[in-house]
Amino acid sequence: MNWPADYHMHTPLCCHAVGRPIDYAAQALRVGLKEIGFSDHSPMPRDDFDDWRMKASQLDEYVAMVQEAQTANPQLRIKLGLEVDYLPGHEPWIRELASRHPWDYFIGSVHYLDGGWDIDNPKKLSQWKQHDPDEVWELYAARLTQAADSGLFDIIGHMDLAKKFCIYPKRSLELIFSPFLKKAAERNVAIEINTAGLRKDCREIYPGQLLLKAAQVAGVPIVFGSDAHSPEEVGLNYSEALQAAKRAGYSECRQFTSRKSKTIQLSFE
Repeated sequence: MNWPADYHMHTPLCCHAVGRPIDYAAQALRVGLKEIGFSDHSPMPRDDFDDWRMKASQLDEYVAMVQEAQTANPQLRIKLGLEVDYLPGHEPWIRELASRHPWDYFIGSVHYLDGGWDIDNPKKLSQWKQHDPDEVWELYAARLTQAADSGLFDIIGHMDLAKKFCIYPKRSLELIFSPFLKKAAERNVAIEINTAGLRKDCREIYPGQLLLKAAQVAGVPIVFGSDAHSPEEVGLNYSEALQAAKRAGYSECRQFTSRKSKTIQLSFE
C-alpha cells in the first residue's frame, strides 16, 4: 500500500506524549510510510498559558529532535511542522514563530474559545454544562473560518474536534461549517483526516463522513494525520482514513515542503 503522509505527530515536549521523533520515524518505516511530519503543540507567548505544550525556550530543541530523526532516516521523508493554536490577537506571535525555522507546514487548530477553556480538555469537561452546545459549535466553526482566512496556516487540524465528548448541536454540522469550508476552499487551506477521533469518546474520525463529503463538494484539499502521541500510534487506522476519503469522493491529497504544496494521487489498493 502506498500510504499518504502522516503529518500530525507529537513529541514529549508537549508534556502529554512519549517517544522521541527518532522512535516515531522507526515506527513509520515499520508500517510502510514513506513520508511523515512532526507538528507538536507550539509555544504560546506565555509559558504558563497551559500545561500541554512546549515552552518558548524549547522550540530549538524540538527542531533539533526532528533533525536528528531526519539524519538517522535518510530513506524516510520527514517534514518539520507545528500545530499552532489560533486565537484572535495572536497573529503577530504566529508570524514570529513562522520566521524562526524553515517549516514545511503549519497546522492551525482551535482548542480555545476563550483564554481559559480548552474545549477538548477532559479536566474541563464540566464547563460544557455551562454553555449552550449550539453556541459553542457556532463559535468554534467561526474561529476555524478566521483561522483559514488568516493566511497563517497550511492545514486546519481536526475540524470537528468539538465532538470529542459526544456533545453535539441541534443544528446540522454541515450548515454550521459551510462558511468555514467555503473559506478554506477559497484560501486553498487543507483539512486533515485525523484518525485520533477513533481513540476518543466520539469514536469517529475527524471530520465525520458527512462533513468530509461536504468538504469534498466545496473543493477543500486534504492531508492525513494520526495525531500520534506515542510511536505505536503512527499511521494508526490509516485504512479507515483512506476509505473515508474514498467514500467522500477524494482521489487526491496534498504534500507540503517549505510551506508549498503539491497534489498527489491517492492509492486505495
